[in-house]
Amino acid sequence: MYHDHSMEWLNYHHLLYFWAVARRGSIARACEDLRLAQPTISGQLRALEEALGEKLFVRQGRGLVLTEAGQIAYRYADEIFTLGGELKDVLKGRPRNRPLHLSVGVSDIIPKLIAYRILEPALSMRGGVKIECIEGAPEELLLKLAANELDLVLAETPAYSAFRRRLFNHLLGSSDLALFAAQPLSRFYRRGFPKSLTGAPFLLPIRKSALRQALDDWFEAESITPRVLGEFQDTALIDVFAQSGAGIFAAPVAIEREIRTSYHVVKLGTLSNHTVSYYAISGERKIKHPAVTVIAEAAQTRLFTSAPA
Repeated sequence: MYHDHSMEWLNYHHLLYFWAVARRGSIARACEDLRLAQPTISGQLRALEEALGEKLFVRQGRGLVLTEAGQIAYRYADEIFTLGGELKDVLKGRPRNRPLHLSVGVSDIIPKLIAYRILEPALSMRGGVKIECIEGAPEELLLKLAANELDLVLAETPAYSAFRRRLFNHLLGSSDLALFAAQPLSRFYRRGFPKSLTGAPFLLPIRKSALRQALDDWFEAESITPRVLGEFQDTALIDVFAQSGAGIFAAPVAIEREIRTSYHVVKLGTLSNHTVSYYAISGERKIKHPAVTVIAEAAQTRLFTSAPA
């Protein structure tokens, strides 16, 4: 049976007027750019809001402010019309070579060195990439991703939450874990490892992290009762405390070289059969972001496959 989709089509003229108003902050200024009368643009905005079933602006003082739906619509409109402008330039033989923009949410539980190593390959892409990093709790970042405010989220665990917008999990890789400590802690606790660690001072990540879960499982399997000096949301703080000799901490073997060099610590030993994984979580998009492809391929082929020296 034939179904007429014509009523569902988006009117791109209406979207263009909306985009102009959102960029300029008022209908009057958009009128100057578009050389159209104010009632014309106001009517087109109302038509767009009716077609989308959402209010896009609210009045604030003498200006207009985007609603949550308006912010989402603006991100899409910005991409549509920026790409449209580039298409014209490319067809005229004048490519702009504008750097790609990649907006990434990084879970505050992920070690900073791991986040850097995952994202670093994108920096050397041909044409350039501008990376915007936003750090926060995974739940907050996934909400932003679902609202199309981020291109990607890096996390320790896949996204299973029931968001209105479907999210896709891409396993970047897994890494064994090792324990590190500064001198003289390392000299004392390396003897008889791992049984020597009962009562040893530990700096641990918060309980909701995958790294902490792996550590707790290992402590139980090895019958080790650590002396917990502190629990930290931010793994960078753990590294700083450990560097001063306060306690023992765990980190992925994938960044062992950087951990030893940057924080002047020694590896006590590796945790057998206990790993932590890292995921790139993306939204449902027809065009895969080129920088995300580079990041995923580099992580899977280099970062999480090579053993440290």
